Amino acid sequence: MEKAPAAKLDPSKRFVSSVQARDGIAIYRLQRARRKWALLVAAILLSPLAFAQSLPQVTGVDPESGKANDTVTVSGSNLGKESVSSVFLSDDKNDYKATIVDQGDEKITVKVPQVKPGDYNISIQVGDKLFIKPVKFKVEQ
Repeated sequence: MEKAPAAKLDPSKRFVSSVQARDGIAIYRLQRARRKWALLVAAILLSPLAFAQSLPQVTGVDPESGKANDTVTVSGSNLGKESVSSVFLSDDKNDYKATIVDQGDEKITVKVPQVKPGDYNISIQVGDKLFIKPVKFKVEQ
């Protein structure tokens, strides 16, 4: 440990008892520990926000209804090839894979798979997980 030059020492604080020094170190350590905990809590609370922004989001489908083999556009954000590997129409029991015609960061154009008429949710595959979105598409006869 280096000693400060005599010219930089404050003469009024030259003599510090061992109790005062020990208490000062304890206070410093407590403040440092509190700062570390505050940073940890902030990181834990803010990490879901950062993660949610990077997940693909589906905001709509145009048109909202159509027949098998029609081309429809799924719009949203983070829909590029590096994020979304497949698009499905999902009902209560099954997921039907749609053929991707064109894919960009804000939209994916797909062909409607051969499915029976009814209401389906748009689902997207990210990695090995399938996310069923609350966006509906109606398959007509």
